[in-house]
Amino acid sequence: MDIALLVKVLAPCLPFLMSVGNKAVEGASQKVGEDVWNKAKAIWEKLHLKVEAKEAAKEAATDVAKNPENEDLQTALRVQLKKILESDSALVVEITKILEKSAIEPSTVSITQSVTGSDNQAIGQMQGNAKAIGQVHGNANM
Repeated sequence: MDIALLVKVLAPCLPFLMSVGNKAVEGASQKVGEDVWNKAKAIWEKLHLKVEAKEAAKEAATDVAKNPENEDLQTALRVQLKKILESDSALVVEITKILEKSAIEPSTVSITQSVTGSDNQAIGQMQGNAKAIGQVHGNANM
């Protein structure tokens, strides 16, 4: 299981997930996106009792909920979640299914590249319903 992905999904949602009943929960899907919010809710439903039962994990989750962008706090949460999941293979299977079932489609990703100067390159791939918008000038190959 990719613990880094798990924390990446949970971190922006923890302020809402750890304060259930708070009116702020109503706006959570607007802040993080509906897919991420639904995925995080389903994962947290499976995971929160294990986190609550382990003091270090609870503290790490609370810290991330207070400051979701802090990489150091996310690292501490990753360590604690890894310990929890190493001892519960059934939980790993359940969370993996949730992550796979509602995977974010590549078409929802938007990337902007600006390349200036001479002899520079921009490399990328597009699939499905992807659209390329932009301008190409000079001696360019596509």
